[in-house]
Amino acid sequence: MLTCKEATRLSSEALDRELNLRERLSLRMHILMCTGCTNFEEQMRHLRKITRRYASGEASSGDDDRDHR
Repeated sequence: MLTCKEATRLSSEALDRELNLRERLSLRMHILMCTGCTNFEEQMRHLRKITRRYASGEASSGDDDRDHR
């Protein structure tokens, strides 16, 4: 079983590379049981989405993305 530290590391790495089968399964098992790491993973995906929108010029300085809280 992964620790929260290992799970958050894998969640972050999954944004930049494809995890192998063992890593994906271990992370999924941990996420199913840990609400803290589930929240972390959701927040990381949300931040990635926001930064991509910003980088592509879709988001202006006045945009507020509160609908995902």
